[in-house]
Amino acid sequence: MRSRHPERHRTGRIAWLRAAVLGANDGIVSTASLVLGVAAAHASHAGILVAGAAGLVAGAMSMAAGEYVSVHSQADSEDAELQKERHELHTDNEGEHKELAAIYVGRGLDPALAKQVAVQLMAHNALEAHARDELGITEALRARPLQAAMASASSFAMGAALPLVVAALAPAALDIALVFVTSLVFLALLGGMAARVGGASVAVGALRVAFWGALAMAITAGVGTLLGHAA
Repeated sequence: MRSRHPERHRTGRIAWLRAAVLGANDGIVSTASLVLGVAAAHASHAGILVAGAAGLVAGAMSMAAGEYVSVHSQADSEDAELQKERHELHTDNEGEHKELAAIYVGRGLDPALAKQVAVQLMAHNALEAHARDELGITEALRARPLQAAMASASSFAMGAALPLVVAALAPAALDIALVFVTSLVFLALLGGMAARVGGASVAVGALRVAFWGALAMAITAGVGTLLGHAA
């Protein structure tokens, strides 16, 4: 007899995967574009590094602040919904039983079984049952503002550090070429890795991320070139 084991699904990884990929991708693209734009404007090597470092810090702080505010708003909404649900459970418990049973009927259970399931789940933990099945709120997916902010800032900083290190180590004459090429490689690897973990096509994921990164870097370098000639 085969032993039973929990099935592993990719859907549970989508939230953290999306945040990590988005942060690292933004870090690489924005910092590489900044470095290329400043380099194309004929800035000194020291000036390029200062601009890149400032972009890393500013970008990481911006990502952290934006993610914290956004996720905190979601957390506030969830808390308000849960508070409302607590009140309804206290003032209209019978109505809440019927509401939960109706949800299960809508999902395919017959009315008698749906009522039985609703009674048992509410006896176990009424608020948890309504949070999960009525509101779509689970403990694993609850909004956590501080964790989200730290993860977003960290992933951005790690991504931004890659082109900045290349710029610091590259000869001044090869700054633009090396930063552009290595950033494309980093982006392709990131896109391919994210696609693989998510179960999608590795090649498509790598090409998609690399294409948009190349476009962003090329446009920024072009603007830097125009401003350098105009200065």
